[in-house]
Parts: sequence; structure tokens; C-alpha cells
Amino acid sequence: MQVLFLVLNKTECLEPLLEKLLESGVRGATILESTGMMRVLDKSGDDAPMFGALRHLFDPERNGSKTLMMVLEDHQAEKVRGIINDVTGGIHRPDTGILFAVPALYTEGMEDCRP
Repeated sequence: MQVLFLVLNKTECLEPLLEKLLESGVRGATILESTGMMRVLDKSGDDAPMFGALRHLFDPERNGSKTLMMVLEDHQAEKVRGIINDVTGGIHRPDTGILFAVPALYTEGMEDCRP
């Protein structure tokens, strides 16, 4: 099993992504509001004001991200990666997000969530 994390900067993709995941049989995901380190530093007015000003010019509306966590069977992980890339237009694109997974050594309380 794996815990897949998606830090989604392109938050307009959230609902279409959740719909596609549901259609594919993924029933459990936790969604958290999140903010990147540079966003916090931009607001503090420290030594990087130029970066904050540039970022604000290119993306004035976005204040944060959505972080999704999903515990998946190993065979589901590739399918979910494909869905994420399809819906977002490619996670590799700038300011789209970050995707990674870590092994889950055990799980409890998920028996009803498994396919």
C-alpha cells in the first residue's frame, strides 16, 4: 500500500479530479488547505519582496493550495497518477502541483473503503 500526496496548486482542477477519481473507484481522499513556504514568506515582507511581487503579478488570486492524501493499493497508484496528469494537463507543468507517494506499512479503519 502507498500513501499518495498531491499538493495541487491548480485548484480549479480539484472538483474534476475528485469526480474522475470517484469514477475510477477511488473512494477515500483527505483534502487539506495548504500554503507553500514562499507564499508565507511573501506575506511576511522579508528579504524576498521581488519574488512575491512577480508571483502576485502572474497569479494574484491564488492564496493557497489543496493537499490531497490517498491511501491506495499498489495497483491503484499508477492509475491515479494517470488521472491526475490527465485532469491537470500534466503535473510537470509550472505551478500545477507536486505529486509523491510513500509506503504505508499498515492501515486500520479502512476496511469499508477498499474496492
